[in-house]
Amino acid sequence: MHRRTLTVLTVLALTAAGCGSDATSDSAAPVEGGWTDYIAGPVTVFAAASLTESFTTLAAKFEAVHPGIRVKLNFGASSALALQITQGAPADVFASASAKNMTQVIDAKAASGSQTFARNILEIAVPPANPAGVTGVADLARSGVKVALCQSQVPCGATAQQVFAKAGLTVKPVTLEPDVKAALTKVETNEVDAAVVYVTDVRAAGAKVKGIPIPDAQNASTDYPIARLAEAGNPDGAYAFVDYVLSAAGRDVLAAAGFAAP
Repeated sequence: MHRRTLTVLTVLALTAAGCGSDATSDSAAPVEGGWTDYIAGPVTVFAAASLTESFTTLAAKFEAVHPGIRVKLNFGASSALALQITQGAPADVFASASAKNMTQVIDAKAASGSQTFARNILEIAVPPANPAGVTGVADLARSGVKVALCQSQVPCGATAQQVFAKAGLTVKPVTLEPDVKAALTKVETNEVDAAVVYVTDVRAAGAKVKGIPIPDAQNASTDYPIARLAEAGNPDGAYAFVDYVLSAAGRDVLAAAGFAAP
């Protein structure tokens, strides 16, 4: 079946489905009738760095369900990815760690809407031996404690500042990193005493780091929206991938990685 015909049928089916998503949603439940049996080609997915492990797993599972599809993953800071998309970088799907960065893409008409698929909270990561004796957020403001944070325009950096504001602290980092994985690497290589990252990143790092939980009263969260992009080169594949992320199978993978339901 010709791809253009598939796209038209997909749009009609999605319109007829009338699923109960909110006004900003561009995603829908999988379409009845077996149209996904015909999708093929590459699907390029731009995704937040904190989704590296979970989306790598999701892509492999998605490809197993759809043998004709190959998922190309591009991970980075949501702010940087949003800028690339609005400047015309070719991509089919955007999964952001911040509603703010998704809004930038929608405002630029690069997507018509999005749907939140996960939520994440922060945790302090320290080397396994915890040489600085970090036990909580207040220790990050102590003199001599070397802290890595994400840059302020990056979701993990902006969310960390919310934590410090709640705690009434001023934290002076020794380094500001371009994304959460870069901040975590500073801990893994013992270049810093601590970094503020997501709980999912601490879990993914395993024995390389130790996690120090942040109390609920001080912690902050960020929502993760996903969207099919307006200039998607493979719109059918993009619809199918977004649907898979939103499916029960997708939720299971995200939960296993430590993400909370939205």
